[in-house]
Amino acid sequence: MKKYWVFFVVIFAFTVSLTTMVAAEEKSSRQHGLANNEVEYFKKPIKWEVALIDERTAEQEVILLNEFGYLPDLEQLDEKSLAKFAAKLARTIDQPMRNPTVTQDGTIIPGQSQIILSEKELVSKIQQLDYRDRELVLPIYETEPTVSEEELAGILDVSIGTYSTYFNPSVEGRSVNIKLSAESFQHFVLGPGDEFSFNKVVGQRTVERGYREAKEIVNKEFVMGIGGGICQTSSTLYNAIDAAGLEVIERYSHSKEIGYVPPNRDATVSWGGPDFVFTNPYNFPILLKTQVSLKSGKITVEVYSSQNKDQLLASIQ
Repeated sequence: MKKYWVFFVVIFAFTVSLTTMVAAEEKSSRQHGLANNEVEYFKKPIKWEVALIDERTAEQEVILLNEFGYLPDLEQLDEKSLAKFAAKLARTIDQPMRNPTVTQDGTIIPGQSQIILSEKELVSKIQQLDYRDRELVLPIYETEPTVSEEELAGILDVSIGTYSTYFNPSVEGRSVNIKLSAESFQHFVLGPGDEFSFNKVVGQRTVERGYREAKEIVNKEFVMGIGGGICQTSSTLYNAIDAAGLEVIERYSHSKEIGYVPPNRDATVSWGGPDFVFTNPYNFPILLKTQVSLKSGKITVEVYSSQNKDQLLASIQ
């Protein structure tokens, strides 16, 4: 009799425990807004599609998530993995702001707005997704040009700063790199207070974009690298804008002396590394003009404005 009583007590205790566990799970499910059948479904592998929407173009890119919050081509949906995803997407969306400009013959070339995908905001939005969400509007911001076409009147009238350096035109790779990088900011216009970043404007130096292998300085040594030679472009630009009275924000010198400019008059740059940055302190727009001769081996950078230096200086006093 005693054995049957003990067996009954054990069965009763197990039943109460199981009932309590089920009740706790149902309570948890209700707290998260999920019915019992939804909980069981959510535990199963599912294909969760979320459309990333670009409101400017109405274009969509569908990403897939599963019940654990994984992207198929990424690791777990943590902040580091999402940051890589956002950066990759941003490279297909971001574009720098370009003010309108004018060619030598007076032809107006329209500008373009700056377009930026906020990578941090996108990461936060994905982390906050609910499994019932099917759409996410991309946090894209647009900034219009700071100079109007009307403000370009007379911008090629006065040269307020110029500088030239020389290179060996027989060194083909280096010569091509100098020419390509200089063309990147040909007739580039900066409005009052605008910032110029050499790396952002010139962009990444790659074989696909036409850049060649040539010598460059790394840790006081000459090594071969794609885009070697563009520091002559940035250094020539530095001396020209310095002569024009523009404000240098960021500049670095090479780890060893170079021959095309005097000591400490250079501006070394590298993609993902040192940059050369300056701003226009005047109340008038300025224009950068470049000229590269692969025959004579000469690069010239000129800074133009509709005002002479005295008028420009008066505008910031």
